Parts: sequence; structure tokens; C-alpha cells
Amino acid sequence: MEGEGEAEIDRLPIDLLAHIFVLFTSFTDLAQASSVCKKWKQGVKESLARRQNLSFAGWKMDDDSTARLVSHAYNLKKLDIPRSRWGCQITDAGIRRISFAKCAGNLTSISLWGLTGITDEGVVQLISRTTSLKHLNVGGTFITDKSLFAIARSCPNLETVVLWSCRHVTESGLIALVDKCLKLKSMNVWGTRVPVDCLANLLIINPALQIKV
Repeated sequence: MEGEGEAEIDRLPIDLLAHIFVLFTSFTDLAQASSVCKKWKQGVKESLARRQNLSFAGWKMDDDSTARLVSHAYNLKKLDIPRSRWGCQITDAGIRRISFAKCAGNLTSISLWGLTGITDEGVVQLISRTTSLKHLNVGGTFITDKSLFAIARSCPNLETVVLWSCRHVTESGLIALVDKCLKLKSMNVWGTRVPVDCLANLLIINPALQIKV
């Protein structure tokens, strides 16, 4: 009976397995499926390669597990790595590894909301390779103007940015961002320490900009 079971598994086409695994929302289930046999492991890899959206919301992730999954998601366009109640342990080391993933240049949306373990070092490295980026959420992090200058240099297509409670950014960084990102439509600066007259200066540069405070 055991041999027959193995034969049934072997007869499942990888394309069908990948289609099924794309529907999985649990990374635990994907890991278990990957350990069934070599064919299922390949099916899991191909399912990741088909995904355009990947969210780790609600999962306890670390640098290794996050970077490994992203590295297989060749067609990824939207990446969501927010702080979770389980304690996301992503650091600059993980962000740097993600920056070298094949999908980095195709990412249009990134959320690193609330990740207190990352700094300018990780963000600058990632941003330098995400030239297609349109939406960025780094709210609740400890980035400084150094990250904003990098975004201004590398993200000409940026449309929305969330800097909620980024208390270490200043007027200089915001002006550089608005001045260089000509497609910017919305900016959330609630909880920052920039003065009110700075916001007025931003609107002089881009009168159509929606500033959320």
C-alpha cells in the first residue's frame, strides 16, 4: 500500500501541485508540504514563483525564513512585512538579503510598518534596488533623512509614502522626497516632528500633494 501511495504522489503534475499550493495562506502548511517529497518541494517553490502578493502579517518571521520565501517569489510585486503581535524579528540583515532577490526590481508596493529592528542601513540597501516602487510604508520605524534621500534618488515612480511616527525625519528629507518624486500623490507624516511651515513648503513644491497629519 505504501508503494501505491508514493506512486499516486508521483503522478501528480508539478503544475497542478503549484496551482494548489498557491491557494495556501499558511506558511506552516507550505513548509509541511515542502517536506513531503522532492516533487512537492518543487511544487511549493513554483507556487511561490507565481505569487504577486506576499504578506507576512500575523506570522512570526525571522530574517532567514522571510528572505528565503521572498527569494523564490520571482514575480512578486507587493511585499508586506508588518510588525505582528507574535513579534516579527526582521532586521537589517534580512532586508539586505531581500534586496538581492530577483523580484526586487519589480516590487511596486512595500510595507515595513512598525519594524523597529530595521534602520537606514537596511532601508537604503533595499530602496536602491526597488526602482519600480509606487507605494511605501515605513511608518513606525526609526529611519532618518538618510532613507528619505535614498528614496528620492531611487524611486521616481513613488505615488504614496507613509512616514507615520517617523520621529527622526526632518524638513530636509521631506523636501528632497517631494522635490525628486514628481509622481507623489499622498504622504502621511502624522506623529513626525516636522514644523507646520514645512508642510506649507512641501505644498509649494507640489500643490496637488495630499498630506495626512
